[in-house]
Amino acid sequence: MSLYHELPKAELHLHLEGSVTPETMQELAPEASADEIRDRFRFCNFAGFLDCFKWVVERLRSAEGYALATRRLLEALARQNVSYAEVTLSAGVVLWKQQDFATIYDAVQREALQSPVQVQWNLDAIRHFGAEHAMQVAELAAERVGQGVVSFGIGGDEQRGPAGWFGDVYHFARAQGLRLTAHAGETAGPESVWDALLLGAERIGHGIRAAEDAELLRHLCSHDIPLEICISSNVATGAVRSLEAHPVRRLYDAGVPIVLNTDDPGLFSTTLEREYEIAANTFGFSESELRQIAANAFRYAFRAKTPA
Repeated sequence: MSLYHELPKAELHLHLEGSVTPETMQELAPEASADEIRDRFRFCNFAGFLDCFKWVVERLRSAEGYALATRRLLEALARQNVSYAEVTLSAGVVLWKQQDFATIYDAVQREALQSPVQVQWNLDAIRHFGAEHAMQVAELAAERVGQGVVSFGIGGDEQRGPAGWFGDVYHFARAQGLRLTAHAGETAGPESVWDALLLGAERIGHGIRAAEDAELLRHLCSHDIPLEICISSNVATGAVRSLEAHPVRRLYDAGVPIVLNTDDPGLFSTTLEREYEIAANTFGFSESELRQIAANAFRYAFRAKTPA
């Protein structure tokens, strides 16, 4: 048994919709050929990734489809010795599709409650859809505090949805007992991370561009703010120019708390075990360092869990 499997693991940056593999896609959309699915899952930049993500979510047509995606994801996590996951559900996309969110949430939560993996949900708003949209998502999250939802965040296009729009939304979410995260510093520079911190984000999704700002690195260290690192994701979307150019080693060596994650494992053909393997084989992380990173995932979880 490999170290990467044996390690007790948690995942904190994981999108339900992006966990859909080509095989699960065939179950969700049997009318789509294997060739079409393969072509849709092939992309080389962030715009191509967004097109693929959109194609997938358009085929999550019912609560049953969301439940199937949840079941397949949690089966995959259990096989990898992942005991805890904070899964992002794009409530903003559900609203955009004009589907009934309550029905979909009830379906995915039923699946979660039947899994050996302990699941908490992060509800995600699409930042470039604006503040009113984000407030609708925050309200949905607030209604479900104590019923599986633990946090609120924003994703989407950093350039078209500046963090400054969302101050009131984050203030509301915090007041309702939600923990706070935000995608930042993925396709925009370190200033995007600073702006997310001003909102009150307790963890930063990606945050890799922080490596360009020494003051920001010191701030993340001194305030114990973790980055949710997703190596394969950043390579697949072109957020870094190559695997070797990824700053994960520099961030770690600077003392920034990091957690390894898959982001959208179905779309990026990865697993959490593979992310640990990449960290070891490409970036030279030792066994003791990987154990520390694995422990970080439990330490920085919004609903604190300890590995068995």
